[in-house]
Amino acid sequence: MNASRRKVADELYARNKSHDDALADRLLRFRSVDPPVAELLGILVRARNAQYILEIGTSSGYSTIWLADAVEETGGSILSVDTDPERTEFARKNLQSAGVLDRVTLRTEDATSTLSASRSGYWDFIFLDAERPAYPEYLPHLVRSLSPHGVLAIDNVISHQHELVEFTRMIEAEMQLTQTVVAIGAGLRVAVRA
Repeated sequence: MNASRRKVADELYARNKSHDDALADRLLRFRSVDPPVAELLGILVRARNAQYILEIGTSSGYSTIWLADAVEETGGSILSVDTDPERTEFARKNLQSAGVLDRVTLRTEDATSTLSASRSGYWDFIFLDAERPAYPEYLPHLVRSLSPHGVLAIDNVISHQHELVEFTRMIEAEMQLTQTVVAIGAGLRVAVRA
């Protein structure tokens, strides 16, 4: 990531953290991934040479900036979805400031609709960072729509493992995925479709 884009990303992260630290209600927070996680996401996109990326949970667009920076190198594009229209517009401004909006399509919609409409084997890379109770419902569509050797990255699997008991049981039983949990940030599950 070049210095000017990194400056935009770093300033956004700092503003988000200051905003979140002042709020008790987690649903009002931006809940950005930690910077090392964002960097790892960019590396994974580059390593996979991913062309078609799906991000579930846009929020402020912080992680989207890192994903978009990576797809500039791979020649790919990103679809990022969030259910909050105000956050979608906030993310749009942040992506514009970072100079990556041309690589990203933002949609305000439920991820269930996005995943249901996704073609089988389409996504080279999926980043899941949304409301965790929906994850078990997403799982069949996540696996089906992931391309062969596609990467699925899921945030908060250590910090919120108590909310992911059923999902963890389901995903660890999924024979089409080779996976591990990386103890970085809030914990990142990384899975590759066979």
